Amino acid sequence: MRSSLSADWDFERETRSILLRFVAFAILLANLLLGGGAEAEGTHFAVIICYLVISIASVMSARFLPGRSWLKTLFVVLDALLVALILYAHILGGPVTENHNVTTSSLVVAFILLNHVGLKLDRRLVLVFSGIVLVAWIGMLAVTGARHHTADAVSFVAYFFNQDLGLTVSYGFTAFAIYLLAKDHDKTRKEALLADRRRLNLSRFFSPLVVADLQEGSSALELERRNAVIMFVDLRDFTSFAETAPARQLAAVLAQYRHLVSGIIFDHGGTVDKFIGDGVMAVFGQPTAMKDDADRALACALDLVDALNDWKHQNLVGGYPALSAGIGLHYGSVVGGVLDSGCHSEFTVIGDAVNVAQRLEALTKVLGSPLVVSSALVKQLRKPAPSALWTVQNEVALAGRRLPIDIWYLQTEVDSSVPSPVAGGAKTPLQRPSLQSSPFTAPDVGIG
Repeated sequence: MRSSLSADWDFERETRSILLRFVAFAILLANLLLGGGAEAEGTHFAVIICYLVISIASVMSARFLPGRSWLKTLFVVLDALLVALILYAHILGGPVTENHNVTTSSLVVAFILLNHVGLKLDRRLVLVFSGIVLVAWIGMLAVTGARHHTADAVSFVAYFFNQDLGLTVSYGFTAFAIYLLAKDHDKTRKEALLADRRRLNLSRFFSPLVVADLQEGSSALELERRNAVIMFVDLRDFTSFAETAPARQLAAVLAQYRHLVSGIIFDHGGTVDKFIGDGVMAVFGQPTAMKDDADRALACALDLVDALNDWKHQNLVGGYPALSAGIGLHYGSVVGGVLDSGCHSEFTVIGDAVNVAQRLEALTKVLGSPLVVSSALVKQLRKPAPSALWTVQNEVALAGRRLPIDIWYLQTEVDSSVPSPVAGGAKTPLQRPSLQSSPFTAPDVGIG
């Protein structure tokens, strides 16, 4: 997955580069029109035409062939060669004995194009451009000194170590400074892109608020006891399907299922604690508890029931395995945070509430219900939720747990003639708005 941060950086960098390129073109054109010496006029005109062609080609390649590093290098090399021509264009057209000092306009163009390359923030391109220009510049100084009519050792040194050499050294220091800036930017950019990729990876498992805490190393990540809603989602008969299904089909079904479930959980502000095969464990209220954790968790569970039912029917129509799902939901005390395990630390929750939620999910298969909710969660609801058909079951025994629990489970169809499959309670179809005015009080199960 390519980071959007990288794309934004590349676009802004290319925009700045294109703008400065046409500023340099305007200076070249003004230099020709205002007079740069008749002997150099032909060279200047050729340079302007070449630079215009290179500029157009550079813009077109950035637009239609982005990411071609060899094209960027080619345009930088061509720019550097044009700068070398601009710096000493008058040498090509004038007598050897004439003054060959660089003109102000040619020097301005050389520095502008150096900045143009610098705005690409690519230290490799800065090295290529400045290296070609400096080698050509020093070579021109050497050729000028050697060609002079009084060319002896003393005069050569005098003509070589002149004002132009000082400008060359200044140009080299400027190029070095731009190189260091590009190097620092490259390091900062890599760190930012790495952080962005980590954020994107974390966002696949955690809600945005949790991602922010993980990135900042918030104190909310420390292990502490808090109340939270635990959700378990599991596919029924998945093990049988996995035993015979081709590997690709198995991976595709599992990926679709996980993507669907985690997306809905994130939409409701929950956190995916872990994937366990075809099971998903989610938490609402970790690492920071909110007053509406129970409401959001129940709304999420109801949306999951609908979404997974639609997914099942879509698979059935498409000839894929139609798998049902069960959801268990419980509110209780947990110990949550980053659990240090030596070489591998885990951001998770532990406690009796986790075990209860998992047992409630297992109960969905016995009850033939897509959703089983504990009365402890019902008591935490702060506002009415969408209508649904519920059945209350009192004193339900859970495997491995001494104290029974009162539950509410969702029915897709009401059939009062069918006896309750769980001993110890009466089956009563209820509408969702009456949840908060339930006629019973759940016993204290000693959670936490």
